[in-house]
Amino acid sequence: MRFVFKTHYDQDLGLFKHTQHRVCYALLGAIMVALPWLISDYLLGEFTLVLIWSIAGMGLMILIGQTGQASLGHAAFLAIGAYSVVLLQERAGLPFLLAFPLAGLISGVCGALIARPIAKLHGVYLAIATLALGILVEDIIVIAEAWTGGVGGLFAPDIDIFGHTFNKYINPADLYFLILGITVVLVLLYKNLLRSPLGRAFAAIRDSEVSAQAMGVEIAKTKSLSFALSAAYTGLAGALLGHFTGIFNNETFTIIMSINMLMMIVIGGVGSIHGAFFGAAVFVLLPTIIAFARDGLATLGLGNAVVIPGIEAGIFAAILIAFLLFEPLGIYGRWVKIRTWFELFPLARRDMFKRNQSFLKTERTR
Repeated sequence: MRFVFKTHYDQDLGLFKHTQHRVCYALLGAIMVALPWLISDYLLGEFTLVLIWSIAGMGLMILIGQTGQASLGHAAFLAIGAYSVVLLQERAGLPFLLAFPLAGLISGVCGALIARPIAKLHGVYLAIATLALGILVEDIIVIAEAWTGGVGGLFAPDIDIFGHTFNKYINPADLYFLILGITVVLVLLYKNLLRSPLGRAFAAIRDSEVSAQAMGVEIAKTKSLSFALSAAYTGLAGALLGHFTGIFNNETFTIIMSINMLMMIVIGGVGSIHGAFFGAAVFVLLPTIIAFARDGLATLGLGNAVVIPGIEAGIFAAILIAFLLFEPLGIYGRWVKIRTWFELFPLARRDMFKRNQSFLKTERTR
């Protein structure tokens, strides 16, 4: 069993808990760097897409996992980021290095402006308000055809940085390393956000708004900042997604995408950075795994039996229901339980992670 003895308060604020934790992430980083030489270009593109959706998952995680605010319209911020980065490059003539952060900034400002009138809403009412936002943005994309291309959509140019072009078909490894670097920077910013007073204020609002207000947290202002940061992260993911897909229109950023994002972080584990990555991996790689399994069965003469329309969505929904019923903490929550059980063996108790019934009663009255 490993015990972590803390001798200084700064140890609670460190990026890594202990040496083994640091070594594990160093090995993970080495594997991610070596990935282009280990897998095919197709699979490398899939892992690049996992990184993009992980950024979007972190954005939604700030709002739902850290602040406890529901959202069913985050695809709108993906759209804002995707359209902003293309328009800033093609209409304003800005390079990608300026257009990309500005797209995130524009999405964040939109998130803050939207949060002000709905900051006092809770639960299902907040979810309905964000759902209406997603529908509204779809209509705005069609109406503003002069800027957005309407139903015809926009073509995203190749990413150009100091004369070097990034394209998933021409040089997928270069695009992968670019997005990997962006992801690492955003993860570090996310980690520092959680350790900051603002991140602790988010957690206080998530656990109890009354208690947070009693401790001096400005509820409306903090919620607006949470929406802004969440929208900024999601907008950056949308900017990368637009360049990755190459073309997009109003049908790309639908309500279904918002629901998929919510399902993604629930399956991965709400409230943790790991959950965003695990959920994105399931969301992106599951259709690929199903396609490979279908091809394998086809070689056995069973191909016609497994070609079912919507089978990917059905399996994804079944996985979500299974997690909601048997593991509400998601993939990362299950891993934490397994790790804790081995660390405490043979002293681990069966009901160690069982929630207190009295807490559940108070939670139902909120």
